[in-house]
Amino acid sequence: MRVYIPTTLPGLAEALKAGELGPAPLDAFAVTPALREWYVSDDIEELEYTALTRAAQASLRQLALRPDAPRRRVVVAVDVADSAVSYDPSRSLDPTALGEVRLADVVPLAKAAAVHADADDAQADIATAADALGAADAGDDDARFVVDGAEDHELLWYATQEIQGLLE
Repeated sequence: MRVYIPTTLPGLAEALKAGELGPAPLDAFAVTPALREWYVSDDIEELEYTALTRAAQASLRQLALRPDAPRRRVVVAVDVADSAVSYDPSRSLDPTALGEVRLADVVPLAKAAAVHADADDAQADIATAADALGAADAGDDDARFVVDGAEDHELLWYATQEIQGLLE
């Protein structure tokens, strides 16, 4: 199963140094039955893109908590056994939980298929979105517009061999 693990550039650097994504448990996103039902599509590429987008939103939340981190969303795509993934079907009607999964164990970075990250030129918009997240969560429509604007930036694809260069 392909899962998308949200992180930050410092988090990715820690994972590279440790050789694994952790600590466990890890929150991630994947194509779950609830996501399939909500999206109403059988196109696996569209569904995986939606899970990636949800992980990018979670990365933005991590950035909001780490003001010292470079303002670039980062998502690591990894392939794990289906048995390594759990999700809560009772939350399937909660739109904020779409695609959420949990990995009970750390994931070796060697299982990474790719890394997705914002381009350098997205940093100003991502910083503004991270700063507006609290107000958006409190119901401020203008702040929600700013946060949603982060999705105007497509995450770039990086091969695992490019992780070190991404971090420099």
